[in-house]
Amino acid sequence: MSHAPSAPQAHWRVGVDSGGTFTDICLFDERTGRVAVWKVPSTPDDPSRAIANGVEEALRQVASEGGDKPAAAVVYFGHGTTVATNTLIQHRGAPTGLLTSDGFRDLLEIGRQKRPDLYDIQADKPPTLVPRALRLEVPERVNHAGAVLTPLDEARTRAAARTLRDAGVQAVAVSFLYGFLRPDHEQRAVAILREELPDAFISAGHEIAPEFREFERLSTVVLNAYLGPVMQRYLSRLGPRLAELGMTATPHLTQSNGGVIGFGAAASMPVRTVLSGPATGVVGAQAIGRLAGFPDLITFDMGGTSTDVALLQDGSCRLAAEATVHGYPIKAPMLDIHTVGAGGGSIAYVDAGGLLKVGPRSCGADPGPVCYDRGNDEPATTDANVVLGTLNPTHLLGGRMKIRRDLAEAAIGRLAGTLGLGPMETAQGILSVVTANMARAIRVISVQRGHDPRDYTLMAFGGAGPLHAARLAEELEIRRVLVPANPGILCAMGLLLTDLRADFSLTRIVPATDAPRGSPRSSRSAACWCRPIPASCAPWACCSPTCAPISP
Repeated sequence: MSHAPSAPQAHWRVGVDSGGTFTDICLFDERTGRVAVWKVPSTPDDPSRAIANGVEEALRQVASEGGDKPAAAVVYFGHGTTVATNTLIQHRGAPTGLLTSDGFRDLLEIGRQKRPDLYDIQADKPPTLVPRALRLEVPERVNHAGAVLTPLDEARTRAAARTLRDAGVQAVAVSFLYGFLRPDHEQRAVAILREELPDAFISAGHEIAPEFREFERLSTVVLNAYLGPVMQRYLSRLGPRLAELGMTATPHLTQSNGGVIGFGAAASMPVRTVLSGPATGVVGAQAIGRLAGFPDLITFDMGGTSTDVALLQDGSCRLAAEATVHGYPIKAPMLDIHTVGAGGGSIAYVDAGGLLKVGPRSCGADPGPVCYDRGNDEPATTDANVVLGTLNPTHLLGGRMKIRRDLAEAAIGRLAGTLGLGPMETAQGILSVVTANMARAIRVISVQRGHDPRDYTLMAFGGAGPLHAARLAEELEIRRVLVPANPGILCAMGLLLTDLRADFSLTRIVPATDAPRGSPRSSRSAACWCRPIPASCAPWACCSPTCAPISP
């Protein structure tokens, strides 16, 4: 007796992009090639809740996975998040202390002695993440060649650790002047801190950014410590929630370089996830641009809170070894993405001079734009689109989310009265201001770097990207706009196209001799580029002049 073959069990690859306003889910069935998408409102108070609920809804409603453990059919889970970015923007990181070399406690505040804007005497510097009272010095010194001039004062280090413990810090950054050359002192300081503050998040410069330039290294390790407890709490909630759904696949998180890492690595190095969300959008745009035959792209990812833009030349995006993110220098590999506070939730208002402004303040997912009817009375970009009829005036998300045009019209009307304009003129004005903000961001990555945007194709994605693409293309005189089939979830789709990736950087100081680059060196004060590194070779000295040379 013959039996009809049973349908193959679905093997789903799931990508989740958690934004400030919506959480996007993309599902791909490895066996059939089917692609399914789902979108739910984000939960800013605990983003892991929207992710778990959204994945469960998507698997039940779209993928038709039933039972008590719908996520058992998931074989890959990739996740992009704005937790680190939003924590940095809102300055809601953990109370952080700093341990540094004698005489360098104020380096974090002095920086490079550069003003944020050369000609703006009222420009504000971003807040210093560690107050001066929690920036403590300890006697120690290593010179430029890696020789110890002053041994680490362990008694002072322990006293400093106890001071930070009594102050209630949740995280401590350790960054000594030449720790990248000889990490012994930093390693010992970390060991003492772990003894005195066993529950604190400890971050050391030689582990996070083992490179020269003391201010940028210090800024990076402080940011890592500042974000560490927040990211750990977030991942400690998300992991069990996914497990409750029956997921056995190892979850991954996107890095700023476009690759993914495990939750454990992300929890210890959160500074590498500052551009976690937008990075996968660029990965997805690269793949689609290549398939469509458009290697030269300007990506335009407009979401609910911000807009991210990047320039792709010959199908690839520049990888920066260092960048300034929201005013803070970071020495970590990341895709060259520029962000501006212009999104669907950006709030429109009249400034002190009587001019219309939009953003960077956002209404987010809760309460959201006025049309969401959740208590907000300040009009946002989405409300302007609803009033103008460029967005569905009755519902979003395929009918799952009802909206009210009358509330949006009333809010725009109040703003119009302040400006002395009509409601339609005011709504048009809001979109014009938003378009100007986004055009300025694109000029930063194109015109200011010698690229003519007219030579590129504008790829529009994100929840609001295609809605504003034609206006933006007209502003920049771009002749071609490319919109992918599922623009609202391209970042989530990019998570299914990326792979594990690790970028490493290291500073080696060598004498300027006539020897060719990469050749063996016999100087005891310099390091060599060699493979394999002899076991007896210290990181600050070249002790194997016969090693096989490689190019740095």
